[in-house]
Amino acid sequence: MNPTKQMSVAPESTTVQSPPKQRRPLQTTVIGSYPFPGWLEFASAHLDQFGEADIEELRTDAVIAAVHDQVVTGLDVITDGEQTRFDFNLSFYGRLEGLDSMPLVSRRFGPPAHDQRGKYRLTGTLHSKHGLGAVEEFKLLQKIAPPGPILKASVPGPYTLSGRINPGGPYKSRWDVCEALIPIVREELQGLVQAGCHEITLDEPSMSCYAHREDPRRFVEIFAETVKPIAGRCRLSTHLCFGNYKGRAVGPRRYAPLFPAFFELPVDEMHLEMASREFAEIEVIHEMTNRGIDAAVGIIDVKSYYIETRGDVADHVRLCLKYAPAEKLSFAPDCGLSQTARWAARQKLANMVAGVAIVRRELGLA
Repeated sequence: MNPTKQMSVAPESTTVQSPPKQRRPLQTTVIGSYPFPGWLEFASAHLDQFGEADIEELRTDAVIAAVHDQVVTGLDVITDGEQTRFDFNLSFYGRLEGLDSMPLVSRRFGPPAHDQRGKYRLTGTLHSKHGLGAVEEFKLLQKIAPPGPILKASVPGPYTLSGRINPGGPYKSRWDVCEALIPIVREELQGLVQAGCHEITLDEPSMSCYAHREDPRRFVEIFAETVKPIAGRCRLSTHLCFGNYKGRAVGPRRYAPLFPAFFELPVDEMHLEMASREFAEIEVIHEMTNRGIDAAVGIIDVKSYYIETRGDVADHVRLCLKYAPAEKLSFAPDCGLSQTARWAARQKLANMVAGVAIVRRELGLA
């Protein structure tokens, strides 16, 4: 797929924005991405055969499909499935000036892993004339989504984005690249709030992957600087996981190096990868929620094709309730679902919602 191919933007919605919906106890949510329909995978590899109107139709139909799958499961919070991004963040690089448009890939053969994701070469100073595209994505979601679910946008953070860019020129290190990306991401977040987005995830999985070798307090400072203009203007969360490209992790799968520093992140909610780790370190949600941060627990393993049953989900919800109260808990897959087959993603989400509903009824919260 060509990550630099630009798609046309849907007409801006003129719908008056409703106030943010009340968060419910034991809320069900998702991280951001959702599997592409098979036809979109095929079409994305042959975009040169399509006109602009064809591409816009593909783009819109894919979002319709992702929204449908999420809505029929009964999720409380949905996204557009990141259907127009060509992966978690590849399309973002195509919107940045100062980069070589084609990423350099050091290894093309052998087992799939993170080193097969290309690195971009700097050609000048980093900037973006037309934003990163998340605002346009959210406006399309607003037009497509039915009343009921909360609509969420998920945007990769500057540290995570910096990992695919080789330092050079005025940027001597990854930290320099990250600093240059902060105002670009910040402007995108402000645009989302202005468009009426009440729930935003600043997605920074790279922080979790590298906290064992970097100062976590520096990560907190970067995050706080990025979200400063929107803090208090929306429900803000972050997603802390250990990588999921082709279902592979990329860092030591331990949260201990992040805390207690990450308790200082200016967020309303933290998404944690727990299911793939057999709920190791689940006790961290006790202190997290005591400090006023809601916990969104990854209760579905996106790396496994075992389909969690409703009973499995209910048992894990009850486990989480030993450490945090219902009004401070949400439940989601461990990570985005883009690396999971669509048939499995649908069933996993349906069982997640159904399993959470069992415990809601037990608690009289149905």
